[in-house]
Amino acid sequence: MAPTKEKAAAVPKGEKTVKKSDGTKAKKPLSDGVTRFMKRKKNAHKKLFSIKNGKVRSEKPKVAISVVKKIGGAKNGGERTVILKKNKSYLPTKSIVKKRTGKRCFRNHKRNLRKTLKKGKILILLAGRQKGKRVVLLKALKSGLLLVTGPFAVNSCPLRRISQNYVIATKTRVNLKSYKVPKHINDTYFRRQPKKKNSRAERDIFAEKVEKYVPSEQRKTDQKKIDEAVLKAIQKHKESKIVLRYLKSMFSLRTNQFPHRMQF
Repeated sequence: MAPTKEKAAAVPKGEKTVKKSDGTKAKKPLSDGVTRFMKRKKNAHKKLFSIKNGKVRSEKPKVAISVVKKIGGAKNGGERTVILKKNKSYLPTKSIVKKRTGKRCFRNHKRNLRKTLKKGKILILLAGRQKGKRVVLLKALKSGLLLVTGPFAVNSCPLRRISQNYVIATKTRVNLKSYKVPKHINDTYFRRQPKKKNSRAERDIFAEKVEKYVPSEQRKTDQKKIDEAVLKAIQKHKESKIVLRYLKSMFSLRTNQFPHRMQF
């Protein structure tokens, strides 16, 4: 038989085996792709021994905050520490005092419109004097309200503003991309200016006259111009006759009809 190598003697329990090193200090990774030390820890260890730009930072001279002054008198203690820079007389309760928003901050808020509300869409009004009528959307104003029109010649609905909460957007749309609404038609355009009352003139207390709203001449001319542009766009539509009939008809619900189940 071939000679066999003698086995090493077994190490008794409680004693640790010491492996002979080859002189190298390279440490093996714990597993595939996992190093023994984190990259962040290695970089932090290197920074301890490195000096930026090879320059040593010079220590800033310490500035005295207080000064010791001598005071005369037997019962005054002889000395007193005085702060050079005095503290403020008024100290706020909070470390960071936030600026309060203005009283009229709502007008500066960002207005978000629904994706379905686009220029030229036919809407159904759900509130106000003209509720139930179908109108054409012209644009969204700065206040977040929608500018709509009937047109007036079709269903006698004039230029008016309405909130998007009281509107149902339909799938039918008129092409008004090329048309631009005049700049002067904005939120201030719809404000009613109250008439000045003469306090000196004699008037009857019991006879109260209710003033009716009468549209101005400018309002009438603007209404005609916008209606002409909207009617031209409706005539260019493939189903212009059906769209006109749709605008003239009123919206209403019958028994067993639910708006959330309907398609417009």
